[in-house]
Amino acid sequence: MSRFLAAGRSFFLLLMMSGGLLTAHAQPAAEPAEVPPPPKRELRAMWIATVENIDWPNQRGETPEQYRREYRRLLDAGQQAGLNAVFVQIRPASDAFYKSNLEPWSRWLTGTQGKAPADGDDPLPFLITEAHRRGMEFHAWFNPYRASMDSVTRRLAPTHPFRQHPEWFLRFTGKLLYNPGLPEVRAHITRVILDVVRRYDIDAVHFDDYFYPYPEAGQVLHDEAAFRTYNPDSLKLGDWRRQNVNILIHDLHDSIQTAKRWVKFGISPFGVWMNKSKDFPQGSDTRAGQPSYSNLYADTRLWLEKGWIDYIVPQLYWSTNFRLCPYPVLVEWWSRNHFDRHLYIGHGTYRMFESTRSDTTWRNPRELPRQIRINRATEGEAVGSVFFSAKSVLRNPLHTTDSLRQDLFRYPALVPAMPWKDNVPPLPVANLTLRRTGPAVTLSWQSGPPAADGDAATYYVLYRFGANERSTPNDPSRILALPRPAPGYPATYVDTTAVPGQAYAYYVTAVDRLHNEGRPMRVISTGLQNVELAVGQSPAGTPRPSAPVSPPVAARPAQPVPSITLPSGESPDKAAPFTKVKIKEKPAKKKGFFGRLFGGRD
Repeated sequence: MSRFLAAGRSFFLLLMMSGGLLTAHAQPAAEPAEVPPPPKRELRAMWIATVENIDWPNQRGETPEQYRREYRRLLDAGQQAGLNAVFVQIRPASDAFYKSNLEPWSRWLTGTQGKAPADGDDPLPFLITEAHRRGMEFHAWFNPYRASMDSVTRRLAPTHPFRQHPEWFLRFTGKLLYNPGLPEVRAHITRVILDVVRRYDIDAVHFDDYFYPYPEAGQVLHDEAAFRTYNPDSLKLGDWRRQNVNILIHDLHDSIQTAKRWVKFGISPFGVWMNKSKDFPQGSDTRAGQPSYSNLYADTRLWLEKGWIDYIVPQLYWSTNFRLCPYPVLVEWWSRNHFDRHLYIGHGTYRMFESTRSDTTWRNPRELPRQIRINRATEGEAVGSVFFSAKSVLRNPLHTTDSLRQDLFRYPALVPAMPWKDNVPPLPVANLTLRRTGPAVTLSWQSGPPAADGDAATYYVLYRFGANERSTPNDPSRILALPRPAPGYPATYVDTTAVPGQAYAYYVTAVDRLHNEGRPMRVISTGLQNVELAVGQSPAGTPRPSAPVSPPVAARPAQPVPSITLPSGESPDKAAPFTKVKIKEKPAKKKGFFGRLFGGRD
C-alpha cells in the first residue's frame, strides 16, 4: 500500500489530465506525457471461455486432434502478443473439461453432457502442458455455483449432481444454480476443486464474477428454507448470503494451501465493490447498477483484507470515458483497496467487436494501450492485465494485438512473485558453459540443487549485456530468453543474434514455481576468437550461493514433477553433452539489491 502513496502524485496527475471523464461532455482521457518502458514483472493473460464455445473449442463434438489444434492456435497468438498466463474455463456449469468422478463431461466439449471425448482423451494435461511449454501459467477457471444454462433437467447427464441431490439446487431466470446457503453444496464445490488441485499440475484456481446471481426485475431467489435452517446468528438476509460465500472462500483458501501450497487462488469479480453514492464511504466514486457487495453478496474487499485470496482481477470492462464507471477512477480505487495482494485488471477487449452506442470509446485503437498505461502509472499497485477474451487477442481488432507485441509487451515479463506464499529463491545454476564456433554462441547449464524449501528451478532468465554496459536485473530489454527445459534435463540456448567480434556478458538466473529469481551465474564471450570455450562464475560481489537472501519460509514437501514435453523437434537424447566444471567464486561484498543480484558493473 505504501507504494501507492509514493506513486500517488503521478497517478492523480494522470487522472487530472483525464478530467473530462465525469463531465457532461467527456473528452478523451489524456495519456502520460512520458511513457516508461515495459516493466520486468507483469502478469499478461487472457481468458479462454468454454461456456457456449465462446473461445474454445470452436464447435462441440470435435475430435481431440481438432480441439488440440485450435487450442495451440490460441496459445500461439497469446505467446506472440507477449502473454505469460492463460485462464482456461474447465468447469463452466457443474461439468468438466477433464476426467472426473464427481461431475459429467461438458457438452461444450463433446456435444452431449456426460459423453467422453474420443479415444478416452483427457484434455486437461494437454492444456496445461502446452501453456507451460510456452512459458505461461495455467489458471484453472471454475464457475462455482452455476449448474446449467437452462432449467430443463432432462438434458442433464445421469452423473450430474442434480440427479442425486435435487435439493441442492435453485431455479432462477431459467437457470439451475447451486444453493450457496447449504453446507453440503459448499462441501461439494470444495471437493470438485481440490480434486483438480491434487490430480493436475495447475498453477492457480480461478473464480469469475458469478456468486449469488445477478438480480433481475420481477425475479425472486427462493432460498427461504435454507435461510431459516442455516442462520443461527439471526443475520439479515444480505449479511447471511455474504457469510455463505465468505465461508466458501475462506475454507477453499485453506484447503488449497494444505493440498499444494504453491497453487494460487484468485477471483475476478464485477468491477465495482460498492458505490460511494449509496452511503458507503469506502466505496468507489461510481454509479454501477450491480455492485458485487450488495447485489452478488461477494465481499471481495474483505477477502483481500483477510488474505483469503492471492490475487484479484476486477472486471473493469468500461472505457476511460464511461461516465458511470470511469476506468481511471476504478483503477485508483482498487489500487488503494487490494491490501498488498496482487491486483490485475480485467479489460473488456471483446467490446472492440461491438457496435453499441453506450461506450463508443472502445472503437478507438488507442483505448486499450491507454488503459495499460494507466495501470502502469500506479507504479507497482496494478501489476497485470487479463483480456476478455482470447478471441480479441487472436483476431487483432483495431490492430491492438499488434500494439501489444510491438510496444507495450515488446519485452518478456516475469509473473510477479508472491512473498506471502514463498520468498525463498532457488539456488544458482550449475555447470554454465559458453561455446562459440563462428557467429553463434551456445550456452548450456544445469539446475542447481533444491533450495531450503525444497524448490528447484522451474525456468530460467537469460540476460545479455554488452561488454561496457552496466548490468541490472530490472531491464527487460536485456532478457534474451526465458528457457523452460523438461524437468531433469539440461538447458541449452543458441544465441544466433550475437555479432562476430563483439564481446558479451551473459547472466543466467534460476526461477522457481512462484517466480522467485535466484542469484546469477555469469559467463563472458570476448568475441576475439572464432572458437571460444568459457566457464561460468559468480559475478564480482555476488554472495556465495549458500548465503540466505531472506528469512526462509516453512519447508514444504517437494513438488511433483510437472508433466512437461519438449518443444517439437527436440528430445532429451539430443541435448548437448555436459562436462562438470569447477565454478569460480569471489568473496562476497555487501551491496544493494542490484549488487546482490548481479554484482555491480561487469
